[in-house]
Amino acid sequence: MRIAACIAFAMLGFSVGCKPSDTALGTSAEKKSETSKQKGKPIDIQGAGASFPYPLYSKWMFEYQKREPLIHVNYQSIGSGGGIRQITEKIIDFGASDAPMTPEELAKVSGKIFHIPTTLGAVVVAYNLPGVSRLNFSPQVIAGIFLGEIKSWDDPSIAELNAGVTLPKQPISVVYRTDGSGTTAVFTEYLSKTSASWKEKVGTGKSVKFPEGLGAKGNEGVSGQMKMTPGSIGYVELAYAKQAGLAYAWVQNSSKQFVEPSLENIAAAAEGVGAAMPEDLRMSIVDAPGERAYPISAFTYVLIYEEQPDAQKGKALGQFLWWAIHEGQQFGAALHYAPLPSQMITKIEEKLRQMKSNNQVLVD
Repeated sequence: MRIAACIAFAMLGFSVGCKPSDTALGTSAEKKSETSKQKGKPIDIQGAGASFPYPLYSKWMFEYQKREPLIHVNYQSIGSGGGIRQITEKIIDFGASDAPMTPEELAKVSGKIFHIPTTLGAVVVAYNLPGVSRLNFSPQVIAGIFLGEIKSWDDPSIAELNAGVTLPKQPISVVYRTDGSGTTAVFTEYLSKTSASWKEKVGTGKSVKFPEGLGAKGNEGVSGQMKMTPGSIGYVELAYAKQAGLAYAWVQNSSKQFVEPSLENIAAAAEGVGAAMPEDLRMSIVDAPGERAYPISAFTYVLIYEEQPDAQKGKALGQFLWWAIHEGQQFGAALHYAPLPSQMITKIEEKLRQMKSNNQVLVD
């Protein structure tokens, strides 16, 4: 799977680090780091977690290798659940998750963890149905399909939303995530908010029991399995559907509009977050209000400790994240990620300035 991911994202037009020595990150142009130059020795930073932002994080790694060749970052796409587990156990220097950590997960942490939003993305309802390039789905139809109640592509409930589209009499094959997944958490949160039946029978979480279907690991695994399975449907991050050449639905939002998961509509889901933004930056924009808002949009987070055990490494990590929320945002659009809202940037800056090591401020 790791090799497949490297090949897949190399095809997106940039290099992907497949082992720690292959990938480097650096610090912001605004806050030029001296950490790697002090002794001329490499600084190795280990991260792991969500597959949702992996294409963008890989691009950041590649771009930052040009700036700070002595700061090496190895990021493993293992799913949000794995990222949370490894940062909790302090196996890695930073974790990554699309779903904020729950109070129960935070209670297991020794120390204080910051949630750093890095970008905005969309979970899309992708499908492999040759000859059908555009479908509308309501939340009731999506829930019915994934509950196993809607079993054929020519079901009247699908046909009613897609007048003029010739739907085949073909079984629907559901593909879902088997690993602890922030993408699953976002998708099931949407269904729980919009379908009482889904909320009662399945619920929300990084790992849930799907009534039927075929499981796969990671966004890479789900999109790969779908590409090989005509008649399939699944949920993946937008970049993975694009890379696999899969069609995806326009989804009905809270304003009863069918909206495409475009960058503009993803960004629209985050409009007005300033007033509602909590101090810890953990928030959901699933099923956000607004006629243009794509309803299965989400922030994705890097998870870091306030108190860094290694001052030099912590400084390098903090300054990289500063770069990511500023200059790094320009690389998102080409990979189908929307930029962070401007009102959120100031809040993230404040959080990064709180990183410390033995009372030493690491980002100033």
